[in-house]
Amino acid sequence: MQPTDPLAHYLRWSLHAGDPALELDLADAGLHEPTPADLDRLSAALAAQRALEAGALANPDEHRQVGHYWLRAPGLAPDPAYTAAIERSWREIEELAASVHRGQLCAEDGAPFRDLILIGIGGSALGPLLVADALAAADAPLRLHVLDNTDPTGIHRALAGVPSLAHALVLVISKSGGTVETRNGMLEVAAACARRGLSFPARAIAITCAGSKLALEAERSGWRAIVPLWEWVGGRFSVTAAVGLAPMALLGVDWRALLRGAAAMDAHTRAAAPRNNLAAMLAWLWFQQGHGRGDRAMVVLPYRDGLALFARYLQQLIMESLGKRLDRRGREVDQGLTVYGNKGATDQHAYVQQLRDGRHDFFALFVRVLADAPRVPPLEVEPGVTAGDCLDGFYQGTRAALAERGRQSATLVLDRLDPAALGALIALFERAVGIYAELIDVNAYHQPGVEAGKLAARAVLDRQGRILAALRAARRPLSLAELAEQLTGDDPLALWQILRSLAANSRGLRREGPDDPDRARFTAA
Repeated sequence: MQPTDPLAHYLRWSLHAGDPALELDLADAGLHEPTPADLDRLSAALAAQRALEAGALANPDEHRQVGHYWLRAPGLAPDPAYTAAIERSWREIEELAASVHRGQLCAEDGAPFRDLILIGIGGSALGPLLVADALAAADAPLRLHVLDNTDPTGIHRALAGVPSLAHALVLVISKSGGTVETRNGMLEVAAACARRGLSFPARAIAITCAGSKLALEAERSGWRAIVPLWEWVGGRFSVTAAVGLAPMALLGVDWRALLRGAAAMDAHTRAAAPRNNLAAMLAWLWFQQGHGRGDRAMVVLPYRDGLALFARYLQQLIMESLGKRLDRRGREVDQGLTVYGNKGATDQHAYVQQLRDGRHDFFALFVRVLADAPRVPPLEVEPGVTAGDCLDGFYQGTRAALAERGRQSATLVLDRLDPAALGALIALFERAVGIYAELIDVNAYHQPGVEAGKLAARAVLDRQGRILAALRAARRPLSLAELAEQLTGDDPLALWQILRSLAANSRGLRREGPDDPDRARFTAA
């Protein structure tokens, strides 16, 4: 039902945070006013956030605090040693970037580094990718190349895109140094350097925790620098740590402005009453739309190319934090909030058709940026109309088309896309995740499902080793059934999947016969 006074309805449901200016427009979200009981729940969630910032043990599974909010306001940290460590890391990042930009930290031939290879996964790659895509200038001091998977084809393609490995700086990001994908990427880059007669340590910088496997390797081999991380910063919350700040500094982006924007949003959501609090009301939108169970997906549609990766970033932040089988009391709840999206107006030619006319199993979250990138003069693509006018027209038209069919949406409005605004946007979602987790009583700061997947992958590699050992010992072709008999307890289907992969890559065995589990025979190569 359309409101009788649309302007008054908009004014009632639009919330604002100060500098940088950010608006949450809930006029088309179909929300009902929070009741006194609802406001009490939101107030309790905000109180829990304050306790978190004060140093409460937020992640009992890992017996650690969660301190990503201290990263942009070190004075709030409960331990003066944390405050000093954060501020010291800022100086180290500043000095590192300056030494690279001035050519003091340079390649073996004395030439400056021109490219930056970043090796990480999850938050250690998504955060830097987001800020670089959104903020790095076309003439940035370094060009960014990211290895964020253990796909050999992808790694080799990325390295092929580096004009000169001799003039490439390498950032390896891992809290522990034991992350398989990151370690594999590091080994591939080190091998590529060796093939070209280059020293890997001479161009390598580690971003890791003190005493980690990566830190020990960097110290032993004499890497150029080690920039600190801390156990109390989770990967998906680490973009305002060195994970995001060091790449930003190297790419010439104003990382201190991003911190200021994040700190300003933190201050707003810390102080504002629930009904005027952007993070609280964003969490309340999720709660109402999904009936507190994640019944509807959130489709993220930012109307700027610079935010094309924002939906991917939010997928990890939200789904890894909220997708939990058990609540904090150990009850099975199967919670979560599904996130997908890409960018407007591109996806008006993809899934907006279904959003408007198909299943009503979602709500939309638009991100609108008012100011176009400066052009002198702006090009009119038709009389009185610029390309930016068309983009904003597509946003307004899509929102109206969804509302016409009773499909709910919210819009975040930024004056411009700059470091401070992006920092505020990141902080807003970090805080909304924490508040929503309180509302549904789950631990937002652990990831048992991810750890389970890592353990299962390790089991596959262990099984692969047993297969190769059995084939070498047999000294004759073996069928799948014979292998399964020798490897007592191993599932034949699991064995078959490994055998197919090894045979396709000529890795330690040969297949005789067709790609068929009943007729194929395998011999050690």
